[in-house]
Amino acid sequence: MTFTFWLWNLSKNLMNKNILILSGLLMTKGIFGQIQSAQQLGGQTINPITTAVPFLMISPDSKQGGMGDVGAATDPDINSIHWNGSKLAFSEKKFGVGFTVTPWLRLLVPDINLYYLGGYAKVNKRTAIGGSLRYFSLGNIELTNSSGIKTSDFKPNEFAVDVAVSQKLSENFSLGVAMRYINSSISKVFFNGSQGNAASTGAVDLSMFYKSNKFKLGDKKAIFTSGLAFTNLGAKIKYSNDQNFIPMNLRLGAGLKTDIDEFNTIGVYVDLNKLLVPTPPVYKYKIDPVTGKETTEIEIDPATGAKVIEKGKNPNVPVAQGILQSFSDAPGGSKEELQEVNISTGLEYWYNNTFAVRTGYFYEPKTKGSRQFFTIGMGFKFKVINVDGSYLIPTLLNNPLQRTWRITLSFNFDAAAKEKDAPVQP
Repeated sequence: MTFTFWLWNLSKNLMNKNILILSGLLMTKGIFGQIQSAQQLGGQTINPITTAVPFLMISPDSKQGGMGDVGAATDPDINSIHWNGSKLAFSEKKFGVGFTVTPWLRLLVPDINLYYLGGYAKVNKRTAIGGSLRYFSLGNIELTNSSGIKTSDFKPNEFAVDVAVSQKLSENFSLGVAMRYINSSISKVFFNGSQGNAASTGAVDLSMFYKSNKFKLGDKKAIFTSGLAFTNLGAKIKYSNDQNFIPMNLRLGAGLKTDIDEFNTIGVYVDLNKLLVPTPPVYKYKIDPVTGKETTEIEIDPATGAKVIEKGKNPNVPVAQGILQSFSDAPGGSKEELQEVNISTGLEYWYNNTFAVRTGYFYEPKTKGSRQFFTIGMGFKFKVINVDGSYLIPTLLNNPLQRTWRITLSFNFDAAAKEKDAPVQP
């Protein structure tokens, strides 16, 4: 993990800033977008939004991972809590459980992995409960002193535990709420003989899901779905003396599933995602009195001791204010705000509800991280056993996300009594 070692030795005072750099760079946001955050691209400033514990935004399963990371309005499954927990009430089975493994950033390091265990149970016809455990291992890191001599090994990890409830309010609409405990040991490391503390916080998800009755689409039968989810709404997480936003997110999606004939079904889905976190502002830099040129030192307000902001808004605000501010604080105005919306599109084909083929595309503007990739996936059902796999194909060469694959093994038991379809609408 040479890249990781380099990050850990950037400074003699690693306890806070470099740990956050490590967390941000090694997870979901594009590594090169992070490093180039002060540069220009086509006349626009590269200004990605960074948060602590961004592993919470990594797609944890291979089904949605094979469809470009769509999930707000797809069919309910064991991994629904991550995408839209309110879907669980529409599950057709009484209970299920599954496990996914995802090797992460294999182009850079060999031992970073994300593990995800999820499950649900139908309490009755209208209510379902679920839970999940997400474990992110950053592998082994060799710590060295200022002379480059190895002092110890460090194996940081982060995890999140969820519980969720989904309730149907009608035959077509449901609401969901999930509670989450988040823990990060990335700052729990020895420096000068003392050990740091693991950081932790809590969060909630609020979601809703709509599934129409079957209706005629030409000479075919179709179902329309839509979903809205506010995820990871919670307190800041504290590393050392600084508090940092977690990846609070707004996900809005829609889908259309059509029966081609008795054996063939195809679904098309789209998601929009936006982080509900303040955008970094553009700070004002001091002017050299001799040369008259801008220096690399940020100007400080002598009255408040705060950095002087040239464009944008102060990001160091309370959580509620940060959520509201996230819709209007981009230094580049409305154009930059629109660039903070990521688009996911997915396509899923089923044959006889037994074999599935999936594909999708995820797009994030280059000024906000430049995660742009295609995905492909397959799935098999055999009685109660489901096996799904997916593979990620970046649009840019030498992208850290290359070689990302996921495998999910799940089990669904005891088919619940299916509700009678409402009459097909003319």
